[in-house]
Amino acid sequence: MLSNALSNALLNTGIVLLTVVFMELFSIVAHKYIMHGFGWGWHQSHHEPLTGWFEKNDLFAVVFAGVAIALIWFGTEGYAPLQWIGAGMTAYGALYFIAHDGLVHRRWPFSYTPRSGYLKRLYQAHRMHHAVPGKHGAVSFGFLYAPPVADLKRQLQALHGGSLEGRLQRDAVPAEGAATGQQDAGPSSASAK
Repeated sequence: MLSNALSNALLNTGIVLLTVVFMELFSIVAHKYIMHGFGWGWHQSHHEPLTGWFEKNDLFAVVFAGVAIALIWFGTEGYAPLQWIGAGMTAYGALYFIAHDGLVHRRWPFSYTPRSGYLKRLYQAHRMHHAVPGKHGAVSFGFLYAPPVADLKRQLQALHGGSLEGRLQRDAVPAEGAATGQQDAGPSSASAK
């Protein structure tokens, strides 16, 4: 009996963790080809100054939350694996909210700029994504995965030459101990998106 319960717990945990990994892969593709493609009508608000607490881009989160809720409901109605897939989507959404909306975009009532390690790389990579005006020519479409910053700089250089140099220095890669510009002002700023 105990081994069966442990086996189920391990299986369910595995489903949740695999779903989180899958969601990041799915999000990279969706961000690049949907949000920066035909879904730009919603996503464009994320690349413009934030004028309130919410932006049209938040509708993507509402859609994904609806899918997760439906999966959890169907899972509790007899299709058990769906419940854990929905739980994994929910866990990914929480990580997205913490890392993307909170850390990078300062949609929290406080700010923190990472100075080293994974969080700094994630922060810089997403800031470099927003260094490009408009929907074309951006780099780094992940929300929890960040390619090496040097690789992103080379990609931006290849795509845009030196035309973004000042913007990259100001917005994308803050110096150690330096203020990071508008995004430190809190939810009303948008250059960090």
